[in-house]
This record gives sequence, structure tokens and C-alpha cells, in this order.
Amino acid sequence: QVQLRESGGGLVQAGGSLRLSCAASGRSFSAYAMGWFRQAPGKEREFVAVISWSGGSTYYTDSVKGRFTISRDNAKNMVYLQMNSLKPEDTAVYYCAADKFHLRTAAQAMGVLSDYDYWGQGTQVTVSS
Repeated sequence: QVQLRESGGGLVQAGGSLRLSCAASGRSFSAYAMGWFRQAPGKEREFVAVISWSGGSTYYTDSVKGRFTISRDNAKNMVYLQMNSLKPEDTAVYYCAADKFHLRTAAQAMGVLSDYDYWGQGTQVTVSS
């Protein structure tokens, strides 16, 4: 069993920054890739970013490349999403999730929601124009 808890969301003006955190507990955190997803009102949940189990590789959806950075601290069982140059279209509930497969790279673990078996409760990010 894995518990994930996101924090760091809030209201920010366009062009601003936020740093989301995800605290993990339970199974061996460092052996699994971790992802960030988001869901805007009336839309399906979508992939944002993923980081490999070691932190050695990352992958981003095109709309956030160059603006968002995913990182992890395996000693602290934490995953982060640094979000810069925020846009109103980034407004959504952001979720962290744990890969269900062992020791995958970012390229292997990217994008597919069904590959993630544990999810946090989400944190709201609202970007005003």
C-alpha cells in the first residue's frame, strides 16, 4: 500500500510560479517512477510529467516543456513539480501518482494513466489572467 499526499497548490497570477510537493509513504518509494497529472474542469485527466525511479530521466508533455521541472528526493520520499511562467490554461487539480511497474525509466513510464496504481487526493492550482 502506498499513500501519496500533494501540497503546494494555490492561486497565482499568470507568469507566476508554484512548487508542488508530493509526500509518499508505504512501499519502496525509490524503486518506482513517479508522475504528475492534472485534470481541468470538464476535461479528462492528463499526463504532465514523469521522473524515473532513480531521478536520472524525465519526460514532459509538450505544453509544459521549458516551464515545469519534475524532481525527486528518494532519501525524503518526496517528488516535486516546479511550475514557472504559469498560464491560465494550467489551471487544474494536480495529482501525483506512483508507477505500478518496478524500476522504469521516464520514457517507459510516461503518459498512460492505467500504468499508475496509487494516486494522491490532488491539489488545486488556479492561474488568473
